[in-house]
Amino acid sequence: MQQTYTAVVKHDEGAWIGWIEEVPGVNCQEATREELVESLRITLAEAIEFNRAEARGAAGKGYEELPIAV
Repeated sequence: MQQTYTAVVKHDEGAWIGWIEEVPGVNCQEATREELVESLRITLAEAIEFNRAEARGAAGKGYEELPIAV
């Protein structure tokens, strides 16, 4: 299942900078808008996988995963 997130991007002093609204700490800077979007996509995927692994590790054994919709 593919999820959609919101990127806030802008061109500032010769560089493109951007953030993912829904995930703190996911921000990037690149020379072009296209490079920025790709960097944000990669960084977001890495952050989600890191957070997933960290949560599972913290839960230890005997946990259950439940889908939550907002």
